[in-house]
Amino acid sequence: MDLQRARDWFEENFRLRGERGAAMSLWDANGEVLSLAGGYEDMTDTKPWTAQTPVLIWSATKGPAAACCLHALEKAGLEPDDKVCSLWPEFAAAGKAEVTYRMLLQHQAGLSALDNPPPVEDREAVVRALAKQAPAWIPATAHGYHPRTFGFLVDEVVRRVSGVESLQEYWRQVFAEPMDLEMWIGVPEEVLPRVAPVYSSKSVLPKDDPFLTAFMTPGSLTSRSFASPKGLHSAAAMNADAPRKACYPGFGGIATAAALAKFYAMLAQGGTWQGEVLLSGKVLLEITSSGVQGMDAVLQMQTAFSLGFMRDPVAAGGNKIRRLFGSSGGAFGHPGAGGSLAFADPERGVGFAYVMNQMELGVLPKERAQGLVDALFSEPTLPSPAY
Repeated sequence: MDLQRARDWFEENFRLRGERGAAMSLWDANGEVLSLAGGYEDMTDTKPWTAQTPVLIWSATKGPAAACCLHALEKAGLEPDDKVCSLWPEFAAAGKAEVTYRMLLQHQAGLSALDNPPPVEDREAVVRALAKQAPAWIPATAHGYHPRTFGFLVDEVVRRVSGVESLQEYWRQVFAEPMDLEMWIGVPEEVLPRVAPVYSSKSVLPKDDPFLTAFMTPGSLTSRSFASPKGLHSAAAMNADAPRKACYPGFGGIATAAALAKFYAMLAQGGTWQGEVLLSGKVLLEITSSGVQGMDAVLQMQTAFSLGFMRDPVAAGGNKIRRLFGSSGGAFGHPGAGGSLAFADPERGVGFAYVMNQMELGVLPKERAQGLVDALFSEPTLPSPAY
């Protein structure tokens, strides 16, 4: 690993690539290997960004949320291929009786969009709508990213399996407090003043991009998926106190880079941290193997997913189509809207995280994060994707 190259790229992000405030962290089994922080939380350059600055990480929340779901299932003696309706009977409606936890976690259930999406703040209404919803495809015959409904699905599973009040509480009890992680899926009142705001992308929409074309087409599955449930779609809306305190496991986590990197370092160490097994080897084996790969019905690009985590898709010859998570074949993690990125690299035994407040346009991180990964692991930097 080339730590100096990573430092150089990080500094150039501020001079050349529109970075406002950001942090990067790299952990191994012995502690934090590299910590970078710079820029400002605000638009007036008066509040410096530090390594202790927490910020919204959008869909990078999905990895920790999936870990909670997997932990709860295993603790209850349930398998990924057990049927969801065995504990959530209402879920069997509209052709979903055969849907398994694996299908939910691998974005195969066809529940990315709701026909009549309720307000995102009404959790009970969203859960009822998901139980009634007919899948957009026959479950397990295709996959398509569930940008917002994923969090509600895994939250309901964790509640029913474990009996806890919410996935927010499960995360705190099982991972955050034992590992001393400054990450929350719903921040406490006293943390609110520390949270940096996020700012919408200033980029111009590129032409002829399949994802953005579908996203901007009213009535498309992509458009409906990103609008289900309704509300809290903008950076400005998510900067309010209420959504910061709420439990949105699909897109509402708030974290420091160090917390995310430390969490993924635990996963890179086989689910063990300081002698305590937090996730079993059996679960980690599932996570490090791609369960589904192919054209994503929602993102309109090649994607690969294991149980709740994203992986880099590979070509027929075995080479990666993208290396969002570096060159290692076993790496896995999850990006967040606007550019945040976190992943585990079991081959190197490290966890990586990058968080920021100036969002970029697109569903996957672009050159600021990708360049950091390439610089750190001494890879030639790939051209930025159009999306």
